[in-house]
Amino acid sequence: MYRSNTCGELRLSDAGKEVTLAGWVQRSRKMGGMTFVDLRDRYGITQLVFNEADDKDLCDAANKLGREFCIQIKGVVSERQSKNPKMDTGDIEILVKELNVLSQSQTPPFTIEDNTDGGDDIRMKYRYLDLRRPAVRKNLELRHRMCILIRNFLDAQNFMEVETPILIGSTPEGARDFVVPSRMNPGQFYALPQSPQTLKQLLMVAGFDRYFQIAKCFRDEDLRADRQPEFTQIDCEMSFVDQDDVINLFEEMARHLFKEIRGVELPKLEQMTWHEAMRRFGSDKPDLRFGMEFVELKDAFAGKGNFSVFDEAKYIGGICVPGCADYSRKQLNELTDFVKRPQVGAKGLVYIKYNADGTVKSSIDKFYSPEELAEIKTVMGAKDGDLVLILSGDNANKTRIQLCSLRLEMGDRLGLRDKNVFKCLWIVDFPLFEWSDEEQRLMATHHPFTMPNPDDIPLLDEHPEQVRAKAYDFVCNGIEVGGGSLRIHDTQLQEKMFEVLGFTPERAEAQFGFLMNAFKYGAPPHAGLAFGLDRFVSIMAGLDSIRDCIAFPKNNSGRDVMLDAPSELDPKQLDELEIKLDLKD
Repeated sequence: MYRSNTCGELRLSDAGKEVTLAGWVQRSRKMGGMTFVDLRDRYGITQLVFNEADDKDLCDAANKLGREFCIQIKGVVSERQSKNPKMDTGDIEILVKELNVLSQSQTPPFTIEDNTDGGDDIRMKYRYLDLRRPAVRKNLELRHRMCILIRNFLDAQNFMEVETPILIGSTPEGARDFVVPSRMNPGQFYALPQSPQTLKQLLMVAGFDRYFQIAKCFRDEDLRADRQPEFTQIDCEMSFVDQDDVINLFEEMARHLFKEIRGVELPKLEQMTWHEAMRRFGSDKPDLRFGMEFVELKDAFAGKGNFSVFDEAKYIGGICVPGCADYSRKQLNELTDFVKRPQVGAKGLVYIKYNADGTVKSSIDKFYSPEELAEIKTVMGAKDGDLVLILSGDNANKTRIQLCSLRLEMGDRLGLRDKNVFKCLWIVDFPLFEWSDEEQRLMATHHPFTMPNPDDIPLLDEHPEQVRAKAYDFVCNGIEVGGGSLRIHDTQLQEKMFEVLGFTPERAEAQFGFLMNAFKYGAPPHAGLAFGLDRFVSIMAGLDSIRDCIAFPKNNSGRDVMLDAPSELDPKQLDELEIKLDLKD
């Protein structure tokens, strides 16, 4: 063994003990005839002392150590004269007797500190160095602990962990597939799974009853802070259950994780319908850490004033921002610029300031009387000192989404989105279908295997847009952490779903015939759910991006800058695959 102890475990009770440590040089400093070196490993930091009076050659060797040298030392644990209460090992130091340099290091391109001087790009290029930083390592330790807790919880609930294939057939319904050419079958391609959806349903048909997998998933889609081309799901499926069974069990799992990881006791969670969430918050993943619920104002402004923008709008909605009536013209202009950004897409912003002295100042003063604006104050539930912000538009849901962006912006500005506060809920009764402007057709909101609400099945032919899904999402702090649904287990209903989605019978058979055929052999009612592990860990760790809890993430362009991937293939490999490239200029 290269070490008898780690750099994080020695204490004053170990004084006088001879130990062997190994790790990396964090920093060194020379003070008179003494050299002090901080030695770091995964477990902590221990101070080493080299005394020129005791061994000049050893001290000279210590003075030649650079940052991130990998070394081994032998020495005696001694009580530290000037203790450091900020370190777990701050009461002791090691009087070094032997030094062995295991590996030298070039000067690292950034400091291996929590507050590093390295930018994102350089840290991703040298990710193996970035992972030495305690702040990053703690995220991966948290991820590991959560995986252990999840496995143990599900095992206690009789779930069986089953691995499903990574090389599967393409199912282009949903996000874009990553495809893999087959050398043994020229011109044919595997796809990497977007999720193990159909495979876990087949496991239910096979009688496995309760399945889970911490599964790698792959989606070739545009990236954001909470998206990666490859990510990890806590993937689960159950037989002979209804919606409440699934929700109750996985709410219990979430409650267990929050208690063990953060010491937070989650209450019984609220269930909110999709329509209610959109009406109140303009989002199917509302952040409930603060108020500012939407108030619909179309009726309140009807027959008042002479403001054509409101008169012609299909939807008018407002939020009441408490205590912000003192916002300056500059601050209000900033908010107007914010809603006009292409990412938000509003045409403008109306404000009403209900000042602390009882007066009213508004951007629509000349269109409405003070009495009419006072009536709006009542409708909004505003008080003196509050600021009301209003958006309007021709499309209700589109305007609500814009107003949601404004609400979240105000929540950020006022410091109301505390990462140490957790507000979770379930969103239920999603629409089964949503309209795709790109495809100019109805698409499955979740996936084509979602069970329609039995009450709405008669609407599938004439009004599919009105059909509700037996689907549910787990939302925490405005982030969709997981979701699932009851599944169709009847061949005829599944065929009907494909028909509504515009599949020809031939295409449905070609892509999903294996599943529909399986349903003919006594398929049980089943349902499932998948949590995004990366998102769940990032919430627990209080991170803004899932990248920080993934060992080797991709950048916003889907590139691994450390491995320089993706990259071009050798022509010989292309020949073996019988692939010719015809790249567009």
